[in-house]
Amino acid sequence: MNIHTSPSQPVRLESMRIAGKLVQTDDVIEVRNPYDNTLTGTVPAARPEHVREAFRTAKAFKPKLSRYERQQILQRTAELLRDRKEKFARLIVAETGLCWKDGLYEASRAYDVWSFAAQLTIKDDGEIYACDISPMGKERKIFTTRVPLLGVVSAITPFNHPLNMVSHKLAPAIATNNRVVLKPTELTPLTALALADVLYEAGLPPEMLSVITGNPSTMGDAMITDPDADLVTFTGSVRVGKHIANTAGYKRKVLELGGNDPLIVMEDADLDKAAELAVAGATKNSGQRCTAVKRILVVDSVADDFAKLVAEKAKLLKSGDPMDPSTDVGTVINERSAILFENRVNDAVERGAEILHGAPRRGALFAPTVVDHVPADCELVFEETFGPVIPIVRCPDDISEVIRISNSTAYGLSSGVCTNRLDYVTRFVAELEVGTVNVWEVPGYRIEMSPFGGIKDSGLGDKEGVVEAMKGFTNVRTWSLPWNI
Repeated sequence: MNIHTSPSQPVRLESMRIAGKLVQTDDVIEVRNPYDNTLTGTVPAARPEHVREAFRTAKAFKPKLSRYERQQILQRTAELLRDRKEKFARLIVAETGLCWKDGLYEASRAYDVWSFAAQLTIKDDGEIYACDISPMGKERKIFTTRVPLLGVVSAITPFNHPLNMVSHKLAPAIATNNRVVLKPTELTPLTALALADVLYEAGLPPEMLSVITGNPSTMGDAMITDPDADLVTFTGSVRVGKHIANTAGYKRKVLELGGNDPLIVMEDADLDKAAELAVAGATKNSGQRCTAVKRILVVDSVADDFAKLVAEKAKLLKSGDPMDPSTDVGTVINERSAILFENRVNDAVERGAEILHGAPRRGALFAPTVVDHVPADCELVFEETFGPVIPIVRCPDDISEVIRISNSTAYGLSSGVCTNRLDYVTRFVAELEVGTVNVWEVPGYRIEMSPFGGIKDSGLGDKEGVVEAMKGFTNVRTWSLPWNI
């Protein structure tokens, strides 16, 4: 099932690997290139019984990898991904329509996830509490250690980061000696399958990872209701995340959902630098990042100059063939999404907004589109628009109003702030209803180890990032001993 070859020829897989065993299915799912609709590959369409088999097999296997063995598997995976990053980039571009620059960046990022997990694996994760610290205490010490989950991790991943998001589920799970059943989205499953091949090659026992491909029409809720699933970790839409929260029952849930992330530009900002952040933050990965710049909140006193700079910088971007190395913005995931974005822009214009730069939609190709004077409550910016739209919302020169507008949507993931005033920064950190505030950076800035996650409709407050995920994928066990030294 090795698919490290170039996707110039469709990858046709008619069986899936459950704990290392090939399992045949009757139906397949086609994966098509969003740019030209050519067939990228086919994968099996799993049914609930395949999911049940994967979880049952995983639960029956008891991982006994030492920290050293896990560290070696994780680091070897990092090195294989580094050595094959161009092959992975081609696969990412073929099934997502992202431009080559974004595909290569995605493939390069994965090294950090796996290498950081490898380094953290050999770090002892226990704590010690002295008991003789009160008159009620004793001469004892309480120790803690982290142990794997009793059951299996159910991991469900989205289309926009088909390698990095999968890595953020798998690497912490393997680092903590857990078993995983992974379901990548049916839109971009090939990259996940290629990553699984790398893991098996690096020495991972096949019983620790099964990759199930399919869609809800064939699988139903099997991934979230299986009795052997101890934890469900999901990245994707708010709608599906809330369905999981309501359906999964008595299981741990890590939900990383949508975002409507603002870039806030105050009157003292370096407008050229802020415009660079606005355009890059809104168009990188075709705007398909939960932490992409979805709204630019700029105060009135500098809005005219700022909007002009944003339009000038957006005009420098090339949108087109994703495999052309000079392309800056490829397609969005499918034509249906591009039509939605087009309709939202048109609706904003009907409500008084002005298009400063854009191009006619061609299928799933939606060029970077700068829209000024966008009403703060229109669908384009009140809901999550998951594409390369650059919407400018003008706000009064009043930080309280800027904060109110920023907090007015249901989302609370990340934010970026362009100001040099410490009094403004302290208010934004204290009052923005988000999981992250980045000063002079795009909302999505982070490293692969740092905590990441949102509040409100963006998540339940649980964090991802390698460090937090390793904690979340384990149980804390305490034990004590007499200690009179």
